[in-house]
Amino acid sequence: MSTKNVQRKISATDLQFPGYLRAPMIAKPTAIGLWLHTDGLGRREVVPELIAAAIYPGEAATDMVLDHLLMLDEAGFLDFYRADGTEWLQLRRPLKVDARLAWSNCPTPPDREPSRTFAAVGGARERAGERVRAEQAARAGQWAAWADEHERTTQPPARPLLLDAPPIGCPEHPHGRFADCGPCGTARRRHDRWVQEARYGEQVTKHEQQSTREEEWDDGVF
Repeated sequence: MSTKNVQRKISATDLQFPGYLRAPMIAKPTAIGLWLHTDGLGRREVVPELIAAAIYPGEAATDMVLDHLLMLDEAGFLDFYRADGTEWLQLRRPLKVDARLAWSNCPTPPDREPSRTFAAVGGARERAGERVRAEQAARAGQWAAWADEHERTTQPPARPLLLDAPPIGCPEHPHGRFADCGPCGTARRRHDRWVQEARYGEQVTKHEQQSTREEEWDDGVF
């Protein structure tokens, strides 16, 4: 296929072509690129890497171009066909060029319904489907684990902090007393401080756990 020295001009009428209008907006740049990077009859061999390099030079755009080719096929912008054991595409509305340049060294499409699938793009469709199914399975497993953890009804009761706290009184009055006792007052303050620190530790732990879950949500873990 040769596109060198072929003067291309996309007209307003070309932009009104139904196959272009029906194409998703994200695929329209690729459609315009195909208008400019096919031969005089709007044909070229389907080599996604070369198409991506021609339309999006310097970018890793092969997978994106594969998706766009599928979209443009479904929109009616182009057709795929097989000839000589190779996959080709044919634009349904090639750009008008000088009659001397309106030729192609690509095989002529067969006189039958064009192929709706082909090896390169068909493989991309299959790979995309497998990726989506794998992501859904992984997400389902993550949700199941989350539900098992958060919806479990047989959680053991948490041990009350006061059972582990120091005595509220001195050794002679371990349960405290109403009358004044200096050692009891010191023990009580030690008891209250221990309870406050323990409760603060629980609050910090819950905060860290919540922050971790939020980060996992942001990272797409759940």
